[in-house]
Parts: sequence; structure tokens; C-alpha cells
Amino acid sequence: MSPPRLKLVLLGAGGSTRMRGGDKLLEPVEGAPLIRRQALAMLAAGLGPVAVTLPPDRPQRVAALEGLDVEHLTIPDAAQGMSASLRAAARWAEGAALLVVPADMPELTAEDFRRLAAGYDGTRPLRATAEDGTPGHPVIFPPALLPLFAGLSDDDGARSILKAHPPVFITLPGAHAVTDLDTPEDWESWRARRQGQSGGQPPHPRDI
Repeated sequence: MSPPRLKLVLLGAGGSTRMRGGDKLLEPVEGAPLIRRQALAMLAAGLGPVAVTLPPDRPQRVAALEGLDVEHLTIPDAAQGMSASLRAAARWAEGAALLVVPADMPELTAEDFRRLAAGYDGTRPLRATAEDGTPGHPVIFPPALLPLFAGLSDDDGARSILKAHPPVFITLPGAHAVTDLDTPEDWESWRARRQGQSGGQPPHPRDI
């Protein structure tokens, strides 16, 4: 059997430090904890194996993924920032392209993942944008760039890689690619907008 062309990683090892004691990845979305909802969308896309990065001290997140065909990548050094998860994801995806998305982006759908993958040419990174052109997530990295992840550090993510290897951009509907929710206020505003109320602009995402 040939190796998968694409592997997908959900970044779920963050500390939810801005939730003032809550866990954003356990917030209910469409009847499920957010981390489970996101993993289900990635599985439904049917693009390849799915893994979730997880911190060692959040058993509730592990429990939320129960029964799903996803690999758990425990990140012992999760407190060091996103780069720890990205390094582990790159090791796991060796030989395949890597689709990466933060777990706190509740508007992304299986169709969004498929749309992004359909634009991947096998050579250049691919990055989703909002309808207004704002860069966001997911991002697909070709296999040739994965060794560069070993040099990532702290919470800077893969910005240095994308700067040196500019991505092709693919537009997703609305603000799907840029809505991430980090605080109780973000969640309250997002839910108000979903109910058709006035809630301001969607939170601008951190970079990957």
C-alpha cells in the first residue's frame, strides 16, 4: 500500500490560558466538545490519517476524542508553545504533506479541508484565507519542508517557514479561515453572531 499523500493534524495542546479557568476546546459546538467537532470534520473530509496533539495534563480532551479514529500525539513540552506541537506533527507526517489547523477554529468544515487539499500541487505550501483575503488556517506543508520544523522554537510557530517559502492562497467562505476563539468574550460574541445578533468582527487569528 502506498503511503498517504496527506496527513492532517489538529493542534490541541494549547493551555487555554486566556479562558480564565475554562477550556476552549471543550466548549460545546454543534452538540459536541469543540475538539471532537473539529476532529470529526477532519475525518469526514476523507483526505488521510488524522492526529491530534494533546498536552499531558488535560484528560478531558482525551476523553472528548473517545471512539474516534485519530492518533493521539502527546506533547510533554506543550508549555513551550505551538512549535512543540508542530515539531511532533512533522515527525508523525514524515513522507506525506501535512495539513495543520489549530483546534479553536469552530467554523471550519469538512468541505473547507477538501477545498484546500484540492488546490495543493505537491510542491508549494498552501494557506487558507478569509473571503476578504486575510491569511488564516488551515495550512498545508509539502513533505520537503517538514525537516525545517525541527528548528522551530517557542510559540513562533511556522511563520519563518512560510516567510521563506511563500504559500499559495485558497479562499474559504466567510471568515472560516480566520475565526479562532481564545477568550470567554470571543465565545460570547461568536455565539451572538451565529444567532443573528450584533457581535462585532470575528477575532483575528494568531499566526501559525
